[in-house]
Amino acid sequence: MDETALFKEKLAANGGSSAAKCFQCGTCSLKCPSANMRTSLRPAHLMRASLLGLRDEAMDGDAMWQCTTCYTCVEWCPCNVQVVDVIAALRNIAVSEGNLYGNHKKVAESLIKSGHTVDNNDRIRALRKDLGLREDPDTVIGGGSPKADFDKVLKLTGFDKLVGQ
Repeated sequence: MDETALFKEKLAANGGSSAAKCFQCGTCSLKCPSANMRTSLRPAHLMRASLLGLRDEAMDGDAMWQCTTCYTCVEWCPCNVQVVDVIAALRNIAVSEGNLYGNHKKVAESLIKSGHTVDNNDRIRALRKDLGLREDPDTVIGGGSPKADFDKVLKLTGFDKLVGQ
């Protein structure tokens, strides 16, 4: 099997099989809020590359990471292509190959470190205190058994390895 076919197969196995239904009308890019906010995301370009099995074109750059998963593209698609699923499949392939978007990696590292996607830093602690809350919430961020249990889940799912921890 050639590289193009292997990529299409991998894309389908990761949930991106609906790319085959795309006929390149461009509605997804036209309606995409992210594409219209001066990001590099052009869903139609990602769909074209996915449809044709052009791995390097589909996986190159930051475009696939700019999708906010708002599903506007899916709502407007005349062929019911699950554009967000295709983009998620591209991301999954990238992550499985050790290519995690920088901002997502920071969030993932925070999740591994504290159990939260945002660090409970001094500024947040002060805000919590001003609001009459405990500085450290009663969640996995507080450590103890909940954090230990959460760490087990991260290890069992291999999440820590995907992030490179």
